[in-house]
Amino acid sequence: MADIQFYGTGRRKNAIARVYLKPGKGEITVNNREVKEYLSQDILVMIVKQPLVVTENLTKYDVIAKVTGGGVSGQAGAIRHGISRALLEADGTLRPALKREGFLTRDPRMKERRKYGLKKARKASQFSKR
Repeated sequence: MADIQFYGTGRRKNAIARVYLKPGKGEITVNNREVKEYLSQDILVMIVKQPLVVTENLTKYDVIAKVTGGGVSGQAGAIRHGISRALLEADGTLRPALKREGFLTRDPRMKERRKYGLKKARKASQFSKR
């Protein structure tokens, strides 16, 4: 019989995370590395674990995440979003708790595109009358 696993896709800024949950003892792997090794800051590790802590499933599932694009903060947010979606697939009764914390909402904030005639999205060269 095939091993049971649940899937969720998470996105934040330019980061995309593919997250798989398998019944296990709470190990979190990101890009074939341990989460504390991949995300060096403790606050980012805490962000990744939030959905599991809120739903009290920290030691119930093993998390395997493949994440690409963006920076480390965006990747941590994408993994959190993916874990939340996978938990929802595993157990639909967790929806109110995850929704209350805002983990199911995709953060729409993106980097604004650069406009021609400007140095960055909004930064222009200094105005001079003459």
